[in-house]
Amino acid sequence: MSNNFTIINNKLHIGNILAEQLVQEFGSPLYVYDASIIKQRFTDLTSSILYPKTIFHYACKANSNLEIIRLLKAQGAHIETVSPREVEIAFHVGYKPEEIVFTCSNLSYDELAWLIGNDVLVNLDSLTQLRRWGEIKSGSSVSLRINQGIGAGHHEHTITGGIQSKFGIDREQVQEAQKIAKQYDLQIRGLHQHIGSGILDERIFLLAMEKLLETAMQFPDLEYLDFGGGFGVRYHKDEQALEIASLGKKITKLLNAFMKSYGKELVVRFEPGRFFVAESGVLLTTVVEVKRNPHKTFVGINAGMNQLMRQAMYGAYQEIVHAGSVKGEEEQVSVVGNICESADFFAREQLLPTFSEGDVLAILDSGAYGYSMSSNYNARSQPAEILVDGDSARLIRKEYVV
Repeated sequence: MSNNFTIINNKLHIGNILAEQLVQEFGSPLYVYDASIIKQRFTDLTSSILYPKTIFHYACKANSNLEIIRLLKAQGAHIETVSPREVEIAFHVGYKPEEIVFTCSNLSYDELAWLIGNDVLVNLDSLTQLRRWGEIKSGSSVSLRINQGIGAGHHEHTITGGIQSKFGIDREQVQEAQKIAKQYDLQIRGLHQHIGSGILDERIFLLAMEKLLETAMQFPDLEYLDFGGGFGVRYHKDEQALEIASLGKKITKLLNAFMKSYGKELVVRFEPGRFFVAESGVLLTTVVEVKRNPHKTFVGINAGMNQLMRQAMYGAYQEIVHAGSVKGEEEQVSVVGNICESADFFAREQLLPTFSEGDVLAILDSGAYGYSMSSNYNARSQPAEILVDGDSARLIRKEYVV
C-alpha cells in the first residue's frame, strides 16, 4: 500500500492517530488530511526546482478548504484560482492581489471586469478576453494563455492542451493577439500554459516547457512565464512515479539556459494542486453491507459517488485498505456506494481484504478533487473534514446536510 501512512499492529494510522479512532470520534464518511504530507510535498517540489525567481501557486480547485490553503500559505505558496469565488476565498485567507493568479475560460464581461477591478493577474484565455480587457483597461499589462498544441494527463477529461482542448489562445493566433494588444495599447508581460493534470512522464512536461520558451522569444518585453501545473502522483503501485528531483534539475537547467538567451531573468510560476494535497487525504467509510450473490460480491459502504467522484467520472483507481486489518485474508469484490446510480463504484472486481459489516474501509490518496468535486446528489451529505497534525486532529469543515 501507500508509503504515506503508518501501519501499527496491522491497523492504519493517519499521523499518529488510529483511523478507526477518528471514525469513532467524528463519524463517517470522513475526509482526513495529514498536514505533514502536505508540508513534505511542498518541500519536495520547491527544493527540486532551483531557478531563483520561481513562485509556486497552489491550484486551490484541488482542495479549497480554508485550513488547507492556510497551511500551504504558511509554507510559502501563492495561489492559483479559476473562479471569482476562489479569488474571494484567497482574499479571505489573507492573500494579496499580487500573490493571486487567475486562469479559466469563458468568463463573462462582468467577471472579467471584477477581476480587473480587484487587480488580479488573469492569464487571458482567448482573443475575446483580450479584446474585453482592452476595452475595460487599455494601456495596461496582460498575460496570455497559449495553447501550444501539446496536451497530457491521466484521463482525456483532464487534458487541457492540444487541438481538442477548449483552453488557451492557439499558437497560430499569436500574431493576431499581438495586433489586438497593440490596438488597445496593452503590454504583453506574461505567457502561460497548462497542458493537463496528473502527468507522470517528465518528457512531456519538458517538451511543453520548451515549446512555450520558443514562443516567448516572440515577445521581447516579458516579465514572467507560467508553466501551469500537472505534476502527477502515483495512484497505483504499477504506475511509474514522477521523479520530481530529476525533473527539477532538468527544469532548472532549461530555465537557466533560456534566461541567458532571452537576456534577462524572468519570474517563473508553477501551479501545482494535486501534487501538494492528493496523497495527504483519506476518505474513511464504514461497511454497511456485504452482498454475496451467485456471481459477485459487493462491499457496500456509507459513502457514494457524490462524495468522491473520481472513479465514476474518470474511471480512476485509488487504493482501498481495511483500516482495522490492513494485511489479511483477501477475496475478489467490488466496492459500491449508497447512491442510486449504476456508476456508483469505488472498485470493480479487485482482490481486497475480506470486509464485514462495521469495518472501516479507507480510500487512499483522496486529498485532491475529492471533497472539492463533491455534491449533495440524492440529498446525501458532504462529509466532514479533519486535519491531522501528529497527535492532534481537528475539525476543519462540518458535515454539510441538505
